[in-house]
Amino acid sequence: MGMALSAVGTVVSGALSGAGGEAGRRTSERLYDLLSRGRRAGADAEANSGPGEGGSRHPTLPVTEDAQTAAARQLLELARSSPEFAREVTEWVREASWLSPRTVPAVAHAASRPQMLPPATPVFTDRAEVLAWLRGLLDEEGRTPGAPAIAVLTGPGGIGKTAAVVRCAFELMDRFPDGVLFADLAGASDGTALRPSDVLARFLERLGVPAAMVPGDEARQRDLYLDCTAGRRMIVVLDNARGDAQVIPLLPASPECLVLVTSRYRQGLLVSRHGARPHALGPLSTEDAVTLIRRVAGSGRPAAPDAVVQAVAQGTGGIPLALCTTGAGLAVREHLTWERVARQLSDRSHGHDLGGALMGEPAPDASADPVRAVQDVSYGQLAPDCAAFYRAIAVWPWPTVTVLCAAQAAGVSEDEARALLERLARVHLLEEVGEERYRFHDLTRAHAHGLAEAEDGHGRMAAAVRRVAVAHLRFAAGLDFRVMPLRWRLGPAYQALTVPEHRDPEDGKRALADLRAERENLAAVIRAAAHHGFDDLVWQLCEAMWGLHLLLGFHAQWIDTHLLGVEAARRGAEEFGDPRAVGRMWTQLAFAHMGAGQVTEAADALTQARAADRACGHHRGEATAVEALGLLRLRQWEFGAAQRCFEEAQEILRRIGPGEDGAEDVPRATALLAHHIGRAQTKRGDFAAAIARLNDALARFRRLPGGGDAYNAGRVYMSLGDAHLDAGDAEQARVCLDEAVKAMTEAGAGLQLADAVEARARCHRRSDRPAEETEDLRTAAVSYEEHGNHIGLARVRARLAELAA
Repeated sequence: MGMALSAVGTVVSGALSGAGGEAGRRTSERLYDLLSRGRRAGADAEANSGPGEGGSRHPTLPVTEDAQTAAARQLLELARSSPEFAREVTEWVREASWLSPRTVPAVAHAASRPQMLPPATPVFTDRAEVLAWLRGLLDEEGRTPGAPAIAVLTGPGGIGKTAAVVRCAFELMDRFPDGVLFADLAGASDGTALRPSDVLARFLERLGVPAAMVPGDEARQRDLYLDCTAGRRMIVVLDNARGDAQVIPLLPASPECLVLVTSRYRQGLLVSRHGARPHALGPLSTEDAVTLIRRVAGSGRPAAPDAVVQAVAQGTGGIPLALCTTGAGLAVREHLTWERVARQLSDRSHGHDLGGALMGEPAPDASADPVRAVQDVSYGQLAPDCAAFYRAIAVWPWPTVTVLCAAQAAGVSEDEARALLERLARVHLLEEVGEERYRFHDLTRAHAHGLAEAEDGHGRMAAAVRRVAVAHLRFAAGLDFRVMPLRWRLGPAYQALTVPEHRDPEDGKRALADLRAERENLAAVIRAAAHHGFDDLVWQLCEAMWGLHLLLGFHAQWIDTHLLGVEAARRGAEEFGDPRAVGRMWTQLAFAHMGAGQVTEAADALTQARAADRACGHHRGEATAVEALGLLRLRQWEFGAAQRCFEEAQEILRRIGPGEDGAEDVPRATALLAHHIGRAQTKRGDFAAAIARLNDALARFRRLPGGGDAYNAGRVYMSLGDAHLDAGDAEQARVCLDEAVKAMTEAGAGLQLADAVEARARCHRRSDRPAEETEDLRTAAVSYEEHGNHIGLARVRARLAELAA
């Protein structure tokens, strides 16, 4: 019962979210078939069953816990009814188990042992008491059984919390052989703080879960994360936490783990409910402060009296961020003397304005804010072009500052931006965190942002954000077009884009990887554009992230950004924007809700989409919304309702005349709908009509301009294989799957080719041809391995082992 219930839950979840792709869809529909046959058998056994009960023979997707329990019981009853059913149910449970994201035990050869820890600073000084405290915590007798050790390092910004936990994690790594997870939770403000769902998705992938198998909702992500961390000895570093709600979902399951949390705020629930131990980090002693600043400044400078160096160190308040910034300035400016820096800090601490920062306002007390004092001194030493650049790149809290972002924000060339970024990094006003990728400490960004407000004003800051948004829209649209070149779009950014005649089959994969690398920055650009009221750019940026989200998920971010997209499109439509964008945003948001398993929200969004498109006469958009509702109904096993949606979408497309909006896309859209209708008819048991409709779809795809659509023709052949197999004709199914294999080979669709070959292997199994089945499974295994689909590979290898036994 437990195995059957788990299998039902896995398949239902995947059916709603689309996880598992074609294999997940096929397994869901097989469950429908099994439950339908069980109901028919039960109805036949009841001689007194009235005609009014016929509708009960068609099961609905068991979404609730009670419905899933009932479905699992029906499977067991079906298995007991005959040896044939027992074999089919057993095979289905095994097949379903492969759809569940699989955790790799830490002791396994293929186990993922992530090493996400950023590099430790080479000038790290002291903090020996922190390491000693952590060692004592780990070795303490009477620790809470069954729970990881949790240490919370608190202190003000710039005090060195991150450097301390990174250094301690390196020192303790030999005790935790299963790896280190690290996340900057960006908790300086509510607006920048990461959601646990985004961090969980990142952690799960580093723990070996394929991106396509990461669940869409946080609760299931959390469950999988607990499975992945159970039994492991790991360090989990959660840096810059805003509050308990960010941290608690990220706690691992294993009592052999160490969790290191840094925060400016007390984490009450972590301490009271999860046994966390707090430790407050204070400033460095004068002796250690002198050691640190000498290390940063380097040995190449003329010697300075100890008293002068001590004065500089004391002027920084012993705060490591201030010490490193001051030392870096001394290191790169050979004419800057220790005495001058000491004098500047002294002047700053006594309220003497250095001409740099506050538009004639009295300077704050440096003893109360030594970091600000040091930043003002460093800023005053920048050349005018570098000072303007420093202000410009801080107009919004970008997760990272890239060359593209910096160049557009400052209105300079990319070569100039590279040089200026390096100059700021050398004086410790920026940190380089990757190749041509930089990050502010949040206190430094706040300083630069305040200067931008005072010296540049809202108008220039808004103009900088708009330039960044336009550039990122151009960047994202170009990549999204390469990921999915055939879908229709509204945004003007796509108008000049074309598909190369001889396109590398791997080009789309590379484009998707580039989009993924900028995912967090793109989301930040959407938020910045929304904040400044650039509605035309907000919805277009959302549209440009369609391929990224559809293929890779990240549903929490998808929903957040597209809610902004909906509102932006609405405001634009009320003025002089494109009214078609409203329906487009609602439809994309609906797919985000589907991916997160939020069926009601998805259906509501599609209702809004259809109403918006109908109101502005956008037939292409309305047809898409109705088609999407049909796809949702397919996932819910409401095959009759799905077919009606697809047929209605076809009727809407017929309203589009030659030369009208969307006319060019009508032939392909009509072919897709014919394919959908054939799939719905197959599941309704109307095999003759389904096969006729699928052959019509096939002919339509072959007639498309440019030599036809080989990829979608291959998908139709696969659906024809399913239809013939459901109708009991395994031989004709094999013939169709032969054609699917040819089409996917022609299209260069490696994973879909593997799926087609694996489907053909099932036909061989039905026809009792083990040699042919083995050959196809080996071919599928090679393709799955080449494309990194570890779940498909494991599933195929398991079947090969059965055949060899």
